[in-house]
Amino acid sequence: MEEQVMHNAVWGIERYGCRGAIVVAEARSAVDTSLTRRCVIMKLPDFTTERYLEAKKQNAAAVLILLPQNISSVPEDIVQGFMVAESQVLQKETLMPVYVVPEDDQLLCMYEEVTQAAATKSASVLVRVLRSIITATAFQILVSNNSPIKPITDTTINTLEGVLPGAGEDPPTIVITAHYDSFGLAPWLAYGADSNGSGVTVLLELVRLFHHLYSNPRSQAPYHLLFSLTGGGKYNFMGTKRWLEENMDHVESSLLHDNVAFVLCLDSLGTGDELFLHVSRPPKSGTPQYSFIQQLEQIISARFPWVRFGTVHKKINLQEATVAWEHERYGMKRIPGFTLSHIENPKSELRGSILDTMAQVDIRKLKRNAVIVAESLARFMYNLSDKDVQDSRLSALMTMITSVPRAVQLMDREPEHALLISSLEQEFKHYLQQVHRHTFHSDRRDPEITFFDQMKQPMMMYRVKPAAFDLFLGGCIAGYLGIVYYAIQNFGNVYTKLKATVKAKHQ
Repeated sequence: MEEQVMHNAVWGIERYGCRGAIVVAEARSAVDTSLTRRCVIMKLPDFTTERYLEAKKQNAAAVLILLPQNISSVPEDIVQGFMVAESQVLQKETLMPVYVVPEDDQLLCMYEEVTQAAATKSASVLVRVLRSIITATAFQILVSNNSPIKPITDTTINTLEGVLPGAGEDPPTIVITAHYDSFGLAPWLAYGADSNGSGVTVLLELVRLFHHLYSNPRSQAPYHLLFSLTGGGKYNFMGTKRWLEENMDHVESSLLHDNVAFVLCLDSLGTGDELFLHVSRPPKSGTPQYSFIQQLEQIISARFPWVRFGTVHKKINLQEATVAWEHERYGMKRIPGFTLSHIENPKSELRGSILDTMAQVDIRKLKRNAVIVAESLARFMYNLSDKDVQDSRLSALMTMITSVPRAVQLMDREPEHALLISSLEQEFKHYLQQVHRHTFHSDRRDPEITFFDQMKQPMMMYRVKPAAFDLFLGGCIAGYLGIVYYAIQNFGNVYTKLKATVKAKHQ
């Protein structure tokens, strides 16, 4: 018997989480042909969209995914295949629970045995039944909870903002922003290293670099630098939406009311040799956005020619319920902006996966992208050398940000999540002025999005004989009782025949 902590999968479009996931089922391999009312055990290579849909079609009781302890040892093609399947599964609502549990020796032993059991089904039916009756054992998975699962009605989203005031009277404002939350099949395993821990890390390094420049009046640029870290980015950028509404509609002194040069959104910059600038409309010649993009292109072509750079235009469709990138939230308020990312397709599986860990981030490429952004901004305002970007600080920031999972529904639930927000706030206060933390609460009566609690549940694993053994044992008992009953009912005749037989032998 083995007890594990299992992580509920996220599902639904506007309602996220398991709404009822008590499971008592026999474990079966994903390659087994009979999955009805069984718990399907899968390792990363097994988890494909086709196998998931087959389990769903056969009304499997649940799917249990074994997650390796060391993600960095998993081949890249398997990681990418799992991410694709995970992304497609997250788009479908289902009543079949999906659990994720870290691998251990006992779970791997169970996986091997159920896989071997499925392989023996190529033998004849008689041989297979006799073998299973005599030698085989089965595994039963039990997942239960002692209290009903309830919706979370008090979801909290925190947004941090801070300013480096520019020189001169009423200078324009450059907004640099990134969302800090993560997303994946299981909230407690969603660390979001590349998406978007890397964007947060680059932003914090920019805060440090420009603080040193702005601390000297002689090197203070004629631009306000407004930095913001927003929550709810994985859920239609809710934190950005609420923060903009508060600043645009209620705060008259907000810098967003003044002359905003542009908004630079940082999203997924931790790997890859591509950089894409996502814009809602091509900037016009002579505008600050156009000048910044020119600087960006020149730096990449001159210093990093192996990096493929491109501009992706996507108009904002007001008829759509969701936005693709964070800058679109600003575009709806007529504030010019763009998003820089190594991801070209906004629907990419890379933007939300439980496999998005530190193993997916290349610190060298993260530093290169930080240098590109810093130098582009600096050339737009004045000169800055890439030697000021520190590898050790980038690595330390990434480690801090990915130390805890950052799914939205977790951020105000545990002390370690509150500590992370406080640490980010201290980073802002150390370098920036006018630092504020904005806390937004969901409307309990009409929430934009609903999460469910109990995202971790214990699992018990039992080794039991398969159902065929119970049938065989029942048949044996019935046969034995039948023989006894027959003997009792016909005892006289049997005794007479036996007596006659013995007498005949003695004669």
